Amino acid sequence: MRRKLAIATLLAFTLIPVADAANPARDVLWVALQGCVLAKKAAGRSFPCLSVDLGDAVRPGTAVLRAPGEPTHTVVMPTDNVSGIEAPVLQGPRGVAYWKAALDARHFVTDALKDRLPIAAVGLEVNSVDGRSQDQLHIHLDCMRRSVMAALKAHGSAVGETWAPFPVPLADDDYLALRVPADAVERFNPFEALSRVPGWRGRLHDVSFAAVAADPDDPASGMIVLAYRMPEASAEELMDHECRVARPGRAR
Repeated sequence: MRRKLAIATLLAFTLIPVADAANPARDVLWVALQGCVLAKKAAGRSFPCLSVDLGDAVRPGTAVLRAPGEPTHTVVMPTDNVSGIEAPVLQGPRGVAYWKAALDARHFVTDALKDRLPIAAVGLEVNSVDGRSQDQLHIHLDCMRRSVMAALKAHGSAVGETWAPFPVPLADDDYLALRVPADAVERFNPFEALSRVPGWRGRLHDVSFAAVAADPDDPASGMIVLAYRMPEASAEELMDHECRVARPGRAR
């Protein structure tokens, strides 16, 4: 079932009123983010975010926020207003910058788990327009399902550096898969890569993707990106916000 950020709790984090909008409920994350940015500028503190980087002339700002009530589920956001996966600005250097910021923020998940999970096993995920509750880009970070990691271990060797169908369904959906070599991970732009799927350019509003290390125990294995396109696409289904993968002897 698609997971949503806890809107009511996010509202409690800030005293900033929600601006008029077609659907103000979809701007709550943006409003909470503004509270983090103001706190950083005024007092050098990031609360209610975990961290805020205001950026500079060449590096866009980003913020990291924990999903309320979820000890590991974390999101990484631009401090600029960027709607989501469909935003054209993500096709350029900013797409790389936000991806890199999400990679760097994975430690917030492993820190919460007291290092019971390798940082490479933390997944990154972005939902489609109708598969998300908020219209501010937010990259989800959390554990992946044991079944997904098992499928990657069993079939990951079949994934190459061009988009192709993943050999088996994941969470009952058929995914395309792409391997990102280890030496290219930090300069990778997933948003630009998605636009190279035949028929997807200019139609990313219906796309969702997740990414995780091909083999968390082998740094040379790179990462595998999994993506599919349909109304309400949500690759967040591949994540386990209860982090059962970090609990020995339990499966999902």
